[in-house]
Amino acid sequence: MKKLTLSLMMAFCTMGLFAQELANFNFGRVNVVSPEIGEQNVTFRIQAPQAQNVQVALSWQQQPVAMTKNQQGVWEASVPRPAAELYTYNFVVDGVKVNDANNIFMQRDGTTFLSVLLIPGELTENYFEANKRGDLHQVWYESPTLGMERRMFVYTPHGYNDMKDPLPVLYLLHGAGGDEDAWSNMGRTCQIMDNLIEKGQAKPMIVVMPNGNPTQYAARTLQIPEKQQDRNDPNFANAYVTSIVKDMVPYMEKNYNVIKNPDGRAIAGLSMGAGHTISCTNLFPGFFKYICPLSNGIRVDDNNRAEYNKQFQALKKAGIKLYWIGCGETDFLIESARQLDATLTENGIEHTFYENSGGHTWSNWRIYLNQFAPLLFK
Repeated sequence: MKKLTLSLMMAFCTMGLFAQELANFNFGRVNVVSPEIGEQNVTFRIQAPQAQNVQVALSWQQQPVAMTKNQQGVWEASVPRPAAELYTYNFVVDGVKVNDANNIFMQRDGTTFLSVLLIPGELTENYFEANKRGDLHQVWYESPTLGMERRMFVYTPHGYNDMKDPLPVLYLLHGAGGDEDAWSNMGRTCQIMDNLIEKGQAKPMIVVMPNGNPTQYAARTLQIPEKQQDRNDPNFANAYVTSIVKDMVPYMEKNYNVIKNPDGRAIAGLSMGAGHTISCTNLFPGFFKYICPLSNGIRVDDNNRAEYNKQFQALKKAGIKLYWIGCGETDFLIESARQLDATLTENGIEHTFYENSGGHTWSNWRIYLNQFAPLLFK
């Protein structure tokens, strides 16, 4: 009986402490809904009773929107509902940027965290959760080429553990400032692939999302000090792309049920990752049969034209099944993408150049993944 009484006392004490912790976090707060997506408008709210000036900065507008305060100290602003897309926003409270505490949907872009607004519609249909969802694994693998153990994210489709036939693999590379979390976080890769596969529009495949910063063991959020590298070492320039072929692919082909030949390998990347994609496939022609550089290309001049032609001729000889380029017409790297398009044409390599509106943004890179993923491994 004494043991039971003691257990009950400990339980009540624990509940009391937990309630106190919740009270500390919620003290003085009122029930605030933000963002509230209506048929015509989107309303943003933040409780800041002591603030003198509050605005909401929206990724789809150049100027922040002024907010007004009610008697409860809640600031509010309504704006016309934007077109279907994934947007980000933050509040500016007396000059200080603040995220929306009432919105648990967040994105990390490098070292910046932002609140997310996802407007439903045809464009964003695949950005929401599918009925049949795959898994996202955080995998540590040895990279002898870089002399370190590194982390990558690996997406496996719904039902992977029950699949007997080996699956093809897409190696999906991020841009400058990103890390292994970028494509799954901002790119909505898992949601896009789940939806495409569920609809029968894309083949079931594994997607590998590595860290493209060769001095990082993993994303900086893990607070692991970076490895010191001599960036002037000529071997450093191609060390990362070499590690994809020498370290990453062998790990996947040893530890996952995947196709172990070029017909089952695709590589794609945005911006810096597009540069890695081009370098990797030119250095190792024939290793990947599906190649998709996004929002980048090459810079051709009299000094490197002959070398590029030599590399692309070797790629042509090795054989590819898809070369797909995507870039926005206002992207600051559009001319390099056009030079890549022209060089592929000059060398007789069949390819697709998908040029659309928009610039160097995730809104385009999500569109590109939706576009080229259904073309892979067909």
